[in-house]
Amino acid sequence: MPAIVAAAGLADRFHDILDQFGIEPKYLLMQVISFSILAIVLYRFLLKPVLATMGERQRQIDAGLHDAEEMKSKLAQAHQESAAIAKQAQLDGAKLIDEARRTAKELSDRQQKEATDRANDLIVKAQQAIELEHKRMMEEARTEVVRLVVTTTQQVLAKELSAAERARYNEAATRELTGIKD
Repeated sequence: MPAIVAAAGLADRFHDILDQFGIEPKYLLMQVISFSILAIVLYRFLLKPVLATMGERQRQIDAGLHDAEEMKSKLAQAHQESAAIAKQAQLDGAKLIDEARRTAKELSDRQQKEATDRANDLIVKAQQAIELEHKRMMEEARTEVVRLVVTTTQQVLAKELSAAERARYNEAATRELTGIKD
């Protein structure tokens, strides 16, 4: 029974506190029911759509972050690929330059060889021409010497020899000089 008395005393104290603050229990119950209805309506028609919108936004933000990470990795991959392509292009360019240099050197060597061959051909032809000219001049000189010897001999013999002796000496000199020439 002391528990009942204590409970009754607690209920009296509760009524005293309610009276002191001017709270009517029936109005308090109505306010609790009204607040509960308002809370249910607000939760269902306001808070639930707002939470759904926030959840959707969060998913979009997460998807955007995920896409950004993908783009970042793709950008890094593209950067690596472009660096690899640039390096390959540099190697290909170096190859082309080396090939062009080699081709230019081969062309230069070939042209130099052709020029040397042409110069050698010209030298050979010039030497042949010089030899031919030398032979021709030697022939002319021999012919002139023969003519001079014959003329001098004729002049010398004309003064001291008869016509028959002169003819014989001329023929002998001509035969002898013609034999030297061969």
